[in-house]
Amino acid sequence: MQPEAAFAIPGDINTRTGGYIYDRRMLESLRAIGQPTRHVEVVPSWPDPTPQAARDLADQLAALPQGMPLVLDGLVFGAMDTQILAGLNRPVIAMLHHPLGLEAGLAPERAAALLAREKANLRHAAHVVVPSPHTRDILVQDFGVAQANISIALPGFDRPRLRTLSKPRPPLILSVGIICERKGHDVLLDALAQVAHLDWQAAIVGMVHEADVHDRLLHQRARLGLEGRVRFTGEIPPDALDQLYHDASLFALATRYEGYGMVLSEAQLYGLPILSCAVGAVPQTVPQGSGILVPPNDATAFANGLAQLLQDDSLRHAYAAKSTELAARLPQWHDAARIMQAALQRVQTSSAGK
Repeated sequence: MQPEAAFAIPGDINTRTGGYIYDRRMLESLRAIGQPTRHVEVVPSWPDPTPQAARDLADQLAALPQGMPLVLDGLVFGAMDTQILAGLNRPVIAMLHHPLGLEAGLAPERAAALLAREKANLRHAAHVVVPSPHTRDILVQDFGVAQANISIALPGFDRPRLRTLSKPRPPLILSVGIICERKGHDVLLDALAQVAHLDWQAAIVGMVHEADVHDRLLHQRARLGLEGRVRFTGEIPPDALDQLYHDASLFALATRYEGYGMVLSEAQLYGLPILSCAVGAVPQTVPQGSGILVPPNDATAFANGLAQLLQDDSLRHAYAAKSTELAARLPQWHDAARIMQAALQRVQTSSAGK
């Protein structure tokens, strides 16, 4: 049997965001392939920990058996005290979805502080696991991490049970992403207002992560006169989301940044044409010929993309076919777990040799 490892994750592991889904499925899949993994439940205030939360983390990590390898989720790793990290008597793997300082909407001084802390902390990681080549390239180019010390564990995807259903009228534009500044739902609303003369309805699905952003979006929707056409569903059960994916005629996410963008691949699993932004890992997830990518923060360009997909049936069908083709090549969760397991074995072997 493989030696046990620990995986420290802040907050409720069942939270339905891309990062939490990734962590939960990675933990479950590691255990499923025979890698014993202890879940260290960290209080949820990270990456802005209270003093008590920081003390609790230090105590939890100190209580782990000596030498036990530790995987630290990026929300914790990138923000924790560098001296505490440096003093851990164990090999540490950083599980980084994307650098914390690249989150949209941060004050410049806060973004700079997070980037500096993460760069300092990366010097104390025995290995780094990331979900995309894009995140690896940022860590190599901007954080000085050796490429040999980074493994890419693309997220896995369960295949939905696809059903042949009639699409509703008017056509449904589906967007899935937590309600926060980074997801660009404000850009989507402005773009939708520019194509209000066309026939469509829209659903924006996702839990409220930033309450002030949610309030602004509701006021924006009212100001644009879109209350009867755009609905914010909040977080919904998986079967309800599955139905929306089946109902949708196209998927649109005006994101300002993605370290991978799991919902884009989920849309591909349902054979949907995709409209998004050429930022972060999105061009890797939605390669040329599989959707329309426009610059971020450009509502007019996004509106033009919506108009093309709503009005050009042949273009929409071509992108849908490419999405289906790409979906067939998406990895499973056990593939991601085996990459993490190999990283754990590597740091265990290296630690034992010291």
